[in-house]
Amino acid sequence: MNKIREFLNMVDFGHSLFALPFAYLGAFLAAQGMPTWPQLAWITIAMVSARTAALCLNRLIDRHIDRANPRTSEWTLAAGRLPLSLVWFLVFFCFALLFYSASRLNPLCLKLSPLAVLALWLYSYTKRFTWWCHLLLGMAIGLGPVGAWIAISGSLDWQPIVLGMAVACWIAGFDSMYACQDIEFDQAHGLFSIPARFGIKGALLFSAIFHIFTFLLLLLNGVILNLACFYYAGVVFVGIILIYEHWIVKADDLSRVNFASFKINHYVGLIVFIMALLDIFL
Repeated sequence: MNKIREFLNMVDFGHSLFALPFAYLGAFLAAQGMPTWPQLAWITIAMVSARTAALCLNRLIDRHIDRANPRTSEWTLAAGRLPLSLVWFLVFFCFALLFYSASRLNPLCLKLSPLAVLALWLYSYTKRFTWWCHLLLGMAIGLGPVGAWIAISGSLDWQPIVLGMAVACWIAGFDSMYACQDIEFDQAHGLFSIPARFGIKGALLFSAIFHIFTFLLLLLNGVILNLACFYYAGVVFVGIILIYEHWIVKADDLSRVNFASFKINHYVGLIVFIMALLDIFL
């Protein structure tokens, strides 16, 4: 039971709320209505298994770095509270579940699923060589709505790429802000991040620019897919949330950075998804 609790604490399933609503949105937009329940079930399994495998991988690959960082030294793998063999088993089990889910959706999903695995696996190494690691994380998560669109349509279309780019910029924005907490550690250990390269003020500026692009890309997504007033109201609401997020985090006061990065952003995908559903069905 202790190992189960440690695993659940490590993967934090609540963070699935970042990507899952946008994946559902990609599915509903591709169907121009309600996908079938089996399709939604397999999309959910694919997303949760991919996200769980990716987080386990990140913790495995970064465990030595996390152990040296005072902020993360008590994280599950950094503190050695789970056997590495068990976590590696879970990584491959979840990726196998991802492949099986893709095969249950359509042949193109199965053919493209190794690319998703590659993106999720490589991301964990990016902080060792590029400060673009935040955007690369966003791009990996932004594959969610694109993959869900393919799951429904069975074809690789250009339209969901705009939504995927919006998700990528959104994730990059709040991840750049979150990384400000580790600026001194990253600089001392030769790790790459936007705060380590440009300082806290520069990182917050990058974060704001990423979120401006998020807002504009969400608007463009509505134009491309001919969405209407409910969707745009949701995008405006999200814009207000992002403005508030940047208003409460200052270069000389990072005390609310966790609240701004994670607590607030839990609602962004849900708002866009729910308001888009109102447009689709009403």
